[in-house]
Amino acid sequence: MNGLDVAGQVLVVLGALVFVTAALGVVRFPDAYTRISAVGTAGGAGIVLVVVGALLLQPGVSATIKVAVIVTLQLATSSIGTMAVARSAYLAGTPLRQTRYDDLDTEGAPR
Repeated sequence: MNGLDVAGQVLVVLGALVFVTAALGVVRFPDAYTRISAVGTAGGAGIVLVVVGALLLQPGVSATIKVAVIVTLQLATSSIGTMAVARSAYLAGTPLRQTRYDDLDTEGAPR
């Protein structure tokens, strides 16, 4: 076992731990918006760690190109998807539990 194999396995395990932490956040966080934040963050960081770790385990030119495309698309779409889901939750009237003021409310009244 060489250094790249060890580093790859460590990155894959770290990515899996990011996903487990996000799953705990989905269960434990009090409202939809903090849950969405946990999932969006884990989607960005967890996938990057896992695919880079997999690249270190099976290096190659074609694998490097695939990982570059995966990381670019994941980081570009994870934040957009998270914002879209949070906006739809807001427009559906999902209550805010962690804040006193709703900055998106046109009247500016506390919720």
